Amino acid sequence: MQYPIFYFQCFSGISGDMTVAALLDLGADARVLKEGLESLHIDGYTIKIGTVTKCGVSACDFHVILEQNTISTMQYEHHHDHGHIHEHHNHGHIHEQEHHHNHEYIHEQEHHLNHGHTHEQEHLNHEHIHEQEHHLHHGHIHEQEHHHNHKHHHSHSFHRTLADILPIIDQSTITPSAKALAKKIFHIVAEAEAKAHHVPLEQVHFHEVGAIDSIVDIVGAAICLDNLGIQNAVFSPIYEGTGHVHCQHGSLPVPVPAVVNIAEKYHIPLHFTQTPSELVTPTGIAIAAALYDGTALPAQYSIKKTGIGAGKKDLPHANLLRIFLLEDASETEEALWALETNVDDATGECLGFVLEKLLSAGANDAFFTPIYGKKNRPAFVITVLCSTAKINEMEHILFMHTTTIGIRRYALKRTALPRETKTIATPYGNAIVKKVQHNQSIYYYPEYQSVKELAEQNHMDFQTVYHTILCSAKENHV
Repeated sequence: MQYPIFYFQCFSGISGDMTVAALLDLGADARVLKEGLESLHIDGYTIKIGTVTKCGVSACDFHVILEQNTISTMQYEHHHDHGHIHEHHNHGHIHEQEHHHNHEYIHEQEHHLNHGHTHEQEHLNHEHIHEQEHHLHHGHIHEQEHHHNHKHHHSHSFHRTLADILPIIDQSTITPSAKALAKKIFHIVAEAEAKAHHVPLEQVHFHEVGAIDSIVDIVGAAICLDNLGIQNAVFSPIYEGTGHVHCQHGSLPVPVPAVVNIAEKYHIPLHFTQTPSELVTPTGIAIAAALYDGTALPAQYSIKKTGIGAGKKDLPHANLLRIFLLEDASETEEALWALETNVDDATGECLGFVLEKLLSAGANDAFFTPIYGKKNRPAFVITVLCSTAKINEMEHILFMHTTTIGIRRYALKRTALPRETKTIATPYGNAIVKKVQHNQSIYYYPEYQSVKELAEQNHMDFQTVYHTILCSAKENHV
């Protein structure tokens, strides 16, 4: 397990906007978030960051507000309870709009960010009716069918595919790691929707206005996660409600298919409740899937900080997402899996490439052992240590990038010492140090990348920089 520990307590589900709000409350830089979103060069919305109260608990609220001209010229759908709402029949996101007030044609739209980013838009005295049914469970991604019963079509209404959205992320000024995380989350949602609707990935569409909210939520979450240095996290069981979502083809039960597909593929634990509402959005659970590594909370820990994000819908319970920054205070025994395969026809370049792919995908460790194989051929055993949640991804990398046709695996346990990652000031610049504790003893280990960068920047030798960082850590008792 990585230390410090980020723990997502999802007792009221999870959505993209709730996640952004909780991360901001935890300490993510709002200025970095706003500048990153502005660099996407997407028009038609503004964001509002404020404070609300849910069941007496104060929480951060992240609100995406679509501009009037954007809504009036586009067909809009959105997230459920926690994710932009459209009158979701007790789910926070129903994609049927009711027209009343004795006007000939009225559009009522409610978009609940966080647990429904809230956008209330009333368009009165129009001479047309839009009846929209959006079936992508929280309305983020979907194939849309528009039944128009009006005198003209909106000429600006078009769809964006994943191929259209990824370049928007690439051309932004957000960090490379934030870009990679945002694209990973989009892929997770798109794959789930493609499976749900039985269409190729490239045919999954993001509606023009819906894509604005989806991009803001997903990219915003990626920016905040990157800003806080969160690469993986521990998750409580994610609470989901009950009921149905009304869509083009009828009623779909909660959880909606995209949520089910993501939970199934990434082994994410769900906890079903009797709350008559949809609590989990595809975007929310996709963020969880991108961070979840199957680890559990340590037996003992201390709470260092808490971030609370609010949903828009008022429920019988506090509609909140809490993210804790925890510190493990004891040695822990972790369950891991060892994956092994023998290869005798791989080049050194191939093996090096595979090792980088395994480690960047979240392997706890990966290495090669030279052996003699069949007919005394020189060969290698590729060994990967990973959590249960990473088994499928690790096996996919091995099958894809090597010639192996079989992978062995077995469970093992390890004792892991509590550790923290610290940034310290040195005469050569800031450096990252790993602080490890065993009983009453504390050890410091400078990170290789920091030593390398400072040595190159200061034209110093590696050993001198390493020793200076180590002394600075000990002297300052970080």
